[in-house]
Amino acid sequence: MTISTARRRFLLASGAMLITLPAYAAEPVSKSRFGGVAIGGHDTVAYHELVRAPQEKATKGAKSYVVKYKGAKWQFASKESSELFAADPERYSPAYNGFCANALSLGKGLVRTDGTHWEIYEDSLYLFYAAAGRARWGDGNWANYKLDSDAAWAKLSK
Repeated sequence: MTISTARRRFLLASGAMLITLPAYAAEPVSKSRFGGVAIGGHDTVAYHELVRAPQEKATKGAKSYVVKYKGAKWQFASKESSELFAADPERYSPAYNGFCANALSLGKGLVRTDGTHWEIYEDSLYLFYAAAGRARWGDGNWANYKLDSDAAWAKLSK
């Protein structure tokens, strides 16, 4: 994908950074209907640095640091975060491309999230539509719920 000369000049002049990674199959991503911003514009790399108990608020990304990946715009709070993501998007992408892990485990389908309810299990980021879903996964049975979510994702993400 190429960026037009005018857009490139704008990005360079404004200090904005746009990285486009190779295109992938039409695997769904939890993104806004208008603008295509993933997970409510939160910095998916930053979650790995946040304190989990008590849970800190997710870090909002900026429009000046964007990586296009899987048909969505992923925003980051810093150039460093965007570069880390661009170098290894599979490491930092949330499970199920940001769809609600709890909804998947309950057979409710692909429920979008806004990135505010989250948890990290075994170094993977899981997002939830609401605090109740996160609390359910925090009851000690997350590995069993993950099996159900994985099965649902395998069917729904094709």
